[in-house]
Amino acid sequence: MLKSRAFVKRTRKGNVIKVIKEHYLRDDIWCSVEGCDKCKQEKIHLSCNPRKTKLSEFPQLIIPDTNIFLHQIDIIEHVAFTNVIVLQTVLDEVRARSLQIYNRIKTMLEEVPKHFYLFSNEHNRHTAIERLKDETMNDRNDRAIRTATLWYNNHLKSHPNGQITVLLISDDKDNRVKAQQDGIKACSMAEYVEEIEEYPELIDMVVYPSEDDSNDKKFTYEEHMTPVQISGGLKAGLLYQGSINISMHNFLEGTIMANIDGEETQILISGRASLNRAIQGDTVAVKLLPKEEWKTNVSKIITTEDNEEKVEEEEKKEDEEMKDETETSETKNKDEDIAYNEKPCPTGKVVGIIKKNWRQYCGSIDKNSVQKTTNHNATQNILVVSMDRRIPKIRIRTRQAHALMGKRIVVAVDSWGRNSLYPFGHFVRDLGDIGDRNTETEVLLLEHDVPYMPFSQQVLNDLPPEGENFKITDEELKKREDLRYLDICSIDPPGCTDIDDALHVRPLDNGNYEVGVHIADVTYFVKPNTAMDKEAAKRGTTVYLVDKRIDMLPALLGTNLCSLRSNVDRLAFSCIWELTPEAEIVNVHFTKSVIRSKASLTYEEAQNRNDDLRMTDNISKSIRILNNLAKKLKKKRINNGALTLASPEVRFNLENDSQDPVDVEMKELKETNALVEEFMLLANISVAKKIHSKFPESSLLRRHPTPPQSNFDVLIAAAESVGIKLNCSSSKELADSLDQAVLPDQPYFNKLIRIMTTRCMMQAVYFSSGTVSEKDYWHYGLATEIYTHFTSPIRRYSDVIVHRLLAAAINYGEGYSTDIIDKMKIQKICDVLNFRHRMAQQASRSSVELFTNLYFKDRIVEEEGFIIRILKNGFIVLIPRYGIESIIYSEPNNKTNSSKQIFIYDAKENKLVSDYATLKVFDKITVQISIEEAGLAGISSKLSMKLIKPVVPGISVESHNTKIDDKQLNEIDNEIMNKIEIIKEEEATQNSEPPSKKRRVA
Repeated sequence: MLKSRAFVKRTRKGNVIKVIKEHYLRDDIWCSVEGCDKCKQEKIHLSCNPRKTKLSEFPQLIIPDTNIFLHQIDIIEHVAFTNVIVLQTVLDEVRARSLQIYNRIKTMLEEVPKHFYLFSNEHNRHTAIERLKDETMNDRNDRAIRTATLWYNNHLKSHPNGQITVLLISDDKDNRVKAQQDGIKACSMAEYVEEIEEYPELIDMVVYPSEDDSNDKKFTYEEHMTPVQISGGLKAGLLYQGSINISMHNFLEGTIMANIDGEETQILISGRASLNRAIQGDTVAVKLLPKEEWKTNVSKIITTEDNEEKVEEEEKKEDEEMKDETETSETKNKDEDIAYNEKPCPTGKVVGIIKKNWRQYCGSIDKNSVQKTTNHNATQNILVVSMDRRIPKIRIRTRQAHALMGKRIVVAVDSWGRNSLYPFGHFVRDLGDIGDRNTETEVLLLEHDVPYMPFSQQVLNDLPPEGENFKITDEELKKREDLRYLDICSIDPPGCTDIDDALHVRPLDNGNYEVGVHIADVTYFVKPNTAMDKEAAKRGTTVYLVDKRIDMLPALLGTNLCSLRSNVDRLAFSCIWELTPEAEIVNVHFTKSVIRSKASLTYEEAQNRNDDLRMTDNISKSIRILNNLAKKLKKKRINNGALTLASPEVRFNLENDSQDPVDVEMKELKETNALVEEFMLLANISVAKKIHSKFPESSLLRRHPTPPQSNFDVLIAAAESVGIKLNCSSSKELADSLDQAVLPDQPYFNKLIRIMTTRCMMQAVYFSSGTVSEKDYWHYGLATEIYTHFTSPIRRYSDVIVHRLLAAAINYGEGYSTDIIDKMKIQKICDVLNFRHRMAQQASRSSVELFTNLYFKDRIVEEEGFIIRILKNGFIVLIPRYGIESIIYSEPNNKTNSSKQIFIYDAKENKLVSDYATLKVFDKITVQISIEEAGLAGISSKLSMKLIKPVVPGISVESHNTKIDDKQLNEIDNEIMNKIEIIKEEEATQNSEPPSKKRRVA
C-alpha cells in the first residue's frame, strides 16, 4: 500500500518548491513472537513465555516509550529485561536526541539472549498513523506508541499458548492515562521493577525526577544561561567555549583552552561557584572575570576526601589571598624579578553547559553519609565518592546502603539542580569488594572506557573456519611475492606472542644493502565492514595491563595466524629499501608477501648475537649489519632535531599462582631495542609518504604539534635555578640543550629533566590529511615532515586502515572501498582512535598504580626521590627506583591543626621555605613509602609518601629501618616468577611517540 502527501517549502535561496513524500505501508511486518500462527515470520526474536508479574494476569511483553530509553537505559540493559519490543518511532526519536543511547539500543537488539525486537510500526499498515491537525510531534509519537501497543495486544489475544499482554512502560503520567483509556495496560518504570522480586537491586537503578535534597548545605549556584544566550555570547566574543579539565589534585579548580586575541590560551576556573556544576569533560561556556580578579596558576592541593568545612575555608582563603597576591598588570610588567609562575592567568566562571559529558562512574559509598538505623533495608540518600578525583560526590537513593559499604559500585548522574551541592544520580551495579585485584582491574577498565567483554559470536564467525589449521591457498600465493627464502627474524620481549613485525638484511652486489621490514597482513583476515572490522574499530587498540592484555583482535589471529612466528608460513606486507652503507635510501618498494621467519628472538638473545663475534650464522651477521645501520639512522634523526625523552619505566615480577607483585624494578633497554625502533620509524615514514602521494586528502597520518613556548616556562625557570639553560625555540635546540643538561654530582639529573620535558609536550594525534594544512603534518618529537603508523596492525586499528590505503596505493587487489578516499570518514575514525589510544595509556598507568599499591601493602620503605613540582601547600615527588609519583603536603601531620603554617610558598622563586629547610624543583629528598588504609569516606587504600629528610618538625616522620635492600630482593626464588614486562606509558610521548608493549616507538 502506497501513501503519498505533497507540501511546499522554501529553500535557503528563497525559492518555493513542491515536495512529494511517499510512504510504503506493508502487510508483511510480523510480530516476531514465538508460536504466533498469524504471522509468517522467518526469524523469531520474542519468547512465547515472557515474565508474568502482578501487573497482569497474563505473561507480559513490554514496550518502553522514548523517555524510558533516554532516562532508564541503565536499567533496561540489566539482565532482568527481556522480551522487549523497540518501536521504530521510539528508535528514531532516540537517535535524534542521543546517538550514544541509540547505539546502546542497537547493541541490545543484536544480543540474542535479550530477546529485543525492532518493530517497524511506521511501515506496518495496521500501526502507521498520520499526524493530526494542531497535534504536536511529541503527541503524535506518543499516540503512535499507544497504537502499536494496542495492535500487539489484540494480535496476541488468541496466541496458541494463551493470551499474552503487551505492557506499555512510561514515566509520563498523561501518556499512561491515555493508554488506560484505550484499554492498554501501562505502568511507570518504578512500578514495573517493584514486581520483579528476583532482582531487588532494580529499584535502586530507577531514575527519578530531578529534586533538590534538603540534606544538602545551603548553597545556590548561579542560573545557567539558555542556549540562545550562550550562542549570542559566543558570537559576540563575550563568552569562550571549551572542554573543562578539572585538576587531579584540586577538585575545585578547572581549566579550558580558548582562543583569546588570536592566541590559544588557558583560562583558569577556580572555586565551586565559578565551576557552577560543570563536571570533568563537559563542554562549557565561560565568561572572563575582570583582570583584577585573575589568579596565578599555582594550585593548592584539595581532595574530595577533605571535609566540606575545610574545603569552604580553602575557597575563602583563596579569595582573600588573591587580593594580596595579585597586582595590576602594569606593576607586574615593571617588576622584572617576578617569576613566570606568579603571572596571573585569565580567570573565568562557567555560565552555561553546552554539552554534558556525563558517563557511568565507579566509586564507593561515603560511610559518613549512611544513616545508622535498625532497618538496614530502609531507603536513604547517600553520597558516593568517585574513583576519579575530579568528579564531585554523587547523591543516590538506595535501599542497599549498609550492604554496599566496602564495595566498588557503578553509579550514573541524572541531574544537578542549582540548589543542590551535589549532583543526583542512581545506582547501576555492584562490582565487588574494595581492594580485590580483579574488582579494581574491572574498575580501571570501566573508568577508562576500555571495551573488555569477550568477542561476540558474530565477530568469531568472521574467523577462518579452519581455525588453527588455516593454510595459505595456492591462489593467494600467486598474488604475492614469495620471500620465504630470506633470512628473516623477529626481535621482541620475552614471552611475546603477538609478533607483528620482522626484519631482514642482505648485502647487494653494488655494496649497498637490501633491508626489509615485514608486517603481519591483518587485512587479509579483517575485511572492511565485517563484524570483526567494526569491533576492531570500536576497540581501537590492544590495552596492556600489568597482569593481562585486552586484545583488539581475537586470539586466533593476534597470537596465531597473524603472528609472525618462526618456521611457519605467514602473510605479510613488506617494505623493502635499498640502503647505502651510510644508511641513505636509494629506493623503496612495497609488496604483499609470504614470509617464513627463521628465528623469533628476544631483545637479550639478539643482543648476545650482536655482541658475540664467534656467532657467524646468517641471522647473527644480519643483526650486526642492522644494528650498524640503525645507529646511523638514529644519528641522522638526532641531527635533524629528533628528541630523546624519558619516562620512569618499571617492570613487575609476578608470582605464578597469585599473580601478586613480588618485585618491581626499572626496565633496562638494550641496543637491539633501538635497532628495531629505527627501522619501524623508517617504515612508518616511508609508508606515510607513499599513501599521501596517492591519497593526499584522505591519508591517515599522525602528527605531533609543536608545543607553545609557554609550556616550557616553568621548566626553564627551574633549570636556571640549578645553572642549566634550556633553549626551547625548536626541537633541535631543545635536543641539544638536553644533551648538555648535566650535573656532575647528580647522575640521575639528565634523565629527570628529560622526564619533566616530556610533560611539556603536546599529545601526538591521528588525523586525516585533508583536514589540516601540510605545514601542520609536522611531527615535533621525531623531527619529520610526515608520519603514520603501519607496523603494528595486530594491536592498532590505525595500522589496519593504513594497510588498506597502502594496498590501494600500490594497486593491490581488485579495487578499494570508497571509504578510504572520504577524508571526513577517515577523520571520524581518527577521532575514535585518539580517544581509545588516550584511554589505553591511562588504563595502563592505572594498572601500574594498582600493582604498585599491592606491592607496597604491608611494607614501609624508605627511598630517595626528586621534587618535580612545587605547589602552594605541597610538592610532587618522583621515586626513580619504583617509577612512582605522589603528593606530599607541606602541612602539619595533624591536618586538623590548620592554624600552624610550617612552609611558606615563595612565588617569586617557586619554592617552599621554612625555618628548617627550603624545598625547590630538582631537590633530592628521602621519603617513607607505605599504604594508607581506607579512611572514613570508604575509599580504597592508597599509596602514601611522607618526608623523612630534610627533617622538618611537624612534617617529617620518624625514620624506620625497614628499607628493602637489593640483597633481600634477589633472594626471591626466580623459578617461581612469571616475569611480565610492562613499560609505563608516558604522559605525552616517548621520543614524543607513545611506546608500544615491545619498544619505545611503535
